[in-house]
Amino acid sequence: MKKELAPPSAAATAAVPQRKKKDFPSSRTSTMDAFQGLLKFFLNQKTAIGYSFMALLTLGGERLFSLVAFKCPCSAENTVYGLAFLFAPAWVLLILGFFLNNRSWRLFTGCCVNPRKIFPRGHGCRFFYVLGQITLNSLVAPVMWLSVALLNGTFYECAMSGTKSAGLLDLICKGKPKECWEELHKVSCGKTSMTPTDNEELQLSLQAQSQILGWCLICSASFFSLVSTCYGRCRSKVSYLQMTFWKTYVEKEKEQLENSFLDYASKLSMRNLKCFFENKRPEAFPMPSFAAWEAASELYSFHQTRQHYSTLHKVVEDGLDLCPEEDETTMVLVGTAEPL
Repeated sequence: MKKELAPPSAAATAAVPQRKKKDFPSSRTSTMDAFQGLLKFFLNQKTAIGYSFMALLTLGGERLFSLVAFKCPCSAENTVYGLAFLFAPAWVLLILGFFLNNRSWRLFTGCCVNPRKIFPRGHGCRFFYVLGQITLNSLVAPVMWLSVALLNGTFYECAMSGTKSAGLLDLICKGKPKECWEELHKVSCGKTSMTPTDNEELQLSLQAQSQILGWCLICSASFFSLVSTCYGRCRSKVSYLQMTFWKTYVEKEKEQLENSFLDYASKLSMRNLKCFFENKRPEAFPMPSFAAWEAASELYSFHQTRQHYSTLHKVVEDGLDLCPEEDETTMVLVGTAEPL
């Protein structure tokens, strides 16, 4: 018969060395902390990232225009053609800046029906202050376009080669052959009767002037931005920490307001569809009154005696004028009196 093996004793079991498990959680934690720190950095620098992305788009758009669409006619139309490519995209970007800025629509919505929205009592100059802020924000993209276009020099060279001004011709063709005054419009195409060397020197001169203007524009815009920011901070009625909290609050309120719009709109549409298909009376749905919507849409004005961080904050603190449950907010088209 086979002998049965006795179970190992406790002492023998304890004597066997235990294998140590690898410590992976600490490395994973450090990786997650590094990732969160990097994500927080990019979120804090989203304004700079946005401007950098805008600059890259502007640079790419300018290069695309220069290589694909732009063909200098080398005729009497050089000036109009070059200036059109230089300033028309900047004008379009300015219009888009106004169009895509939500503060523009908050400023002008309903102003024809009630001018007091943009010129409230005691704050008549507030409209021009906010309009100035909107304009400055909208000027960022046009200034970027003009700067990139001038640094490239193609549009400026074409525009200046078609000038008929005696003063500009004397400035451009000073020290150049006499053909420069007569055939300046052909310089961009290289079809002048001047020597290739003189033609190239004239092109380089025009491009140098364009780049000088571009750097002057960049330096002026940077200096003006710095001065205006410093002036605004010096005139600030709140401290640095409170302003930081203020900006955080405004961002969070905007984010949560958009989410609340989606949530309440989904609930209201679901209620209406359900009542429509089931053919029954709807239940009461709480909504702000028309006056509350109007008050929450007004321009914000800061008062040191009342620390309100937004118009919505002010409306809530002062008390909402809630409508009765059986009434709902009515949307009225401008020029009509029929509810939608």
